[in-house]
Amino acid sequence: MQADDPAAGFGLVPLAGGYSGETFLAEVAGDRTVVRIYGPRSAARRGAFAAEVDAAVLRLVRGLLPVPEVLEVRRADEPAETPGLLVTTFLPGTRLDLLLPELGAAERATTGRQVGEILARLAMMPQLRSGFFVDGELRIEPMPGGGLIDFVEAYRRGTAISQWPAREYDALVEVAHHAEALLDSLTRTCVVHSDFNPKNLLVDASSLEVSGVLDWEFAHAGWPVTDLGNLLRFEREPMFAEAVLAAYRDGVVDAGDDVLDLARAADLYALVDLAGRAPENPVTVRASNLLAAIASSGDVNAVP
Repeated sequence: MQADDPAAGFGLVPLAGGYSGETFLAEVAGDRTVVRIYGPRSAARRGAFAAEVDAAVLRLVRGLLPVPEVLEVRRADEPAETPGLLVTTFLPGTRLDLLLPELGAAERATTGRQVGEILARLAMMPQLRSGFFVDGELRIEPMPGGGLIDFVEAYRRGTAISQWPAREYDALVEVAHHAEALLDSLTRTCVVHSDFNPKNLLVDASSLEVSGVLDWEFAHAGWPVTDLGNLLRFEREPMFAEAVLAAYRDGVVDAGDDVLDLARAADLYALVDLAGRAPENPVTVRASNLLAAIASSGDVNAVP
């Protein structure tokens, strides 16, 4: 732990799996809890209400999805330079990114169905409009104006994408045009986790049931296909991916035949953002390679 770590001296053990370095395991009298300390990174994104927003989202979905119980929440005190704090129960299970490579074909299919059912349940939690949650009442403020094309053009300056050759960047803009046309057909909004990937999913290794959906720091109101695109961004193994997709289609009443194309199109926002930060970590590098393959092929379903 770094000397300026806000958890230093409190007996908190960093939890593996993320890049924020803000989530810790605490144990008192044999009871384990998870402590999230909202440092500068979280504060820059959601401000002083970050802990309250995350707590409210967990309370909203608890009972419908396997999420931890909120035990304590404290708003950041900016004048006192005290960070926000969220304490939740500790959920059992194995991270799916660690478990999935060890599973056989039938087990991957079973797990895919379980994950797809959770995804479908989330996609059926309606919201009146899209936007960011900004306080503990989950009040929504609109996202910045502009669509995918504007988003891609903004990343042409001051990001890793600015290093792309003009021909490759122009191909990416063309993909964005096609993707935005697809996304124009989406009219319904729902609760979106927005970081729904195996690293943030816990699975019971025996029953293969999903025991936890973690890390809701990017949650917002948006498209039902966003989390599907996030999950299947890198997870392309057929037994797992096809089971996820089948369960999602069974559970989401308005999921059409083009739902995977829509999910890949929606995920371009995240891919562009991640690729723009490469080589910050292994995920951004992988995202950059995937985005380059999509641009060069003109196909949102392409792989490197």
